[in-house]
Amino acid sequence: MMRIIDCEQGSEQWSRARIGLPTSSMFATIMAQGRGGGESKTRKTYLYKLAGEIVSGEPMENYTNAHMERGHAMEDEARRFYAFMHDAAPERVGFIVNGRKGCSPDSLLGDGGMLEIKTKLPHLLIEDLLQDQFPAEHAAQCQGALWVAEREWIDIAVYWPGIPMLVKRATRDETYIAKLSQAVDEFNVELAQTVQKIRALSGEPDAAALLMVG
Repeated sequence: MMRIIDCEQGSEQWSRARIGLPTSSMFATIMAQGRGGGESKTRKTYLYKLAGEIVSGEPMENYTNAHMERGHAMEDEARRFYAFMHDAAPERVGFIVNGRKGCSPDSLLGDGGMLEIKTKLPHLLIEDLLQDQFPAEHAAQCQGALWVAEREWIDIAVYWPGIPMLVKRATRDETYIAKLSQAVDEFNVELAQTVQKIRALSGEPDAAALLMVG
């Protein structure tokens, strides 16, 4: 069942709502494969981080850098610009949970839409503008958000001050979402098994871990 948690993104409540849940921003990592089709190290690391959250009850520290902080600071500016250009009323939300998965959309749009905002350095945005297509590197996150939030379409708005904004719309790709769903289900099973093993080392009951599979 899908539900919206009313909180400020980045807050303590938001961090705790996400404990142990794979989120759309990491769906590309969940679907990743290592060299030669083997196990992806980044996927394993993410799985262990979520397992650590479940066992400890504490959210993991989120990596940030100057570019990410700058992007976060410009998000409101980009949202206002999108709203003006498209005569839209973006709705801010906190965290959306749907079963054993979640997402933190930048905004909801009307009854069936979503907005994902990305800020990119000028040379990267110019490359996107010239290619004039939905940036492929954000497909997993955006299709995943549609899946989690049970929405029909999503606009990605790529922004940098003084440069035209790139806005591209994607609708639900059910074939892609089916593959994503299978990958997330498999990930959650592995996550539950990992938590069960760690709790067994300390003699803790594993019933909670087993419930995660459901």
